[in-house]
Amino acid sequence: MEFGSVSAAHGSVESGTMAGVGKCILVTGPPGVGKTTLIMRICENLKLSNPNIMLQGFFSQEIRQGGERVGFEVVTLDGRRARLASSTISSPESRQWPAVGKYKVDIASFESLVLPELKIREDTGLFIVDEVGKMELFSSYFFPAILNILQSNIPLLATVPIPKFGKDIPAVVRLKNHPGATILTLDKSNRDAMKDRIYPQLAGMLLKP
Repeated sequence: MEFGSVSAAHGSVESGTMAGVGKCILVTGPPGVGKTTLIMRICENLKLSNPNIMLQGFFSQEIRQGGERVGFEVVTLDGRRARLASSTISSPESRQWPAVGKYKVDIASFESLVLPELKIREDTGLFIVDEVGKMELFSSYFFPAILNILQSNIPLLATVPIPKFGKDIPAVVRLKNHPGATILTLDKSNRDAMKDRIYPQLAGMLLKP
């Protein structure tokens, strides 16, 4: 999808138009295009313009050793970290962990940090989820927490992977088909301008009760 187009579940909607309940913006695009960087910049801008807003959620980041990627970690918005997946761990416990390629997914570590961040609180203003992907979805509690957010009136800004070999993850399909979802595709040609497109939409959501 090119920059400037916005998809909803059953056709297209104009920029800034959102369903009342379950308001969410989904950013997709190929690996390495800058989805996490985009979300982080938007968060920074929102904190500057709305210093009292309560943001909850997490980012996913690579773990690198000697220039080589050896895993992934999740990082909360206040900087706490936990392992998501590793290609170097070889403990007896890790042999039972699910795998994505060469990476073993540490579900317990992921859930211990992320699940509390996805709980709805009275003062929550916006949820950030980077990302709703195959590794994260190994947690049986993660996607129900996302659905719970969508049932609230609290906006959600999330990243989702592009379909692999033309096939989307079922949970991602369900998110995309949610009536409150706006889907934006990030690529190298639009990544600088995309922040200026998403930020006003989110700012508008935060002003509405």
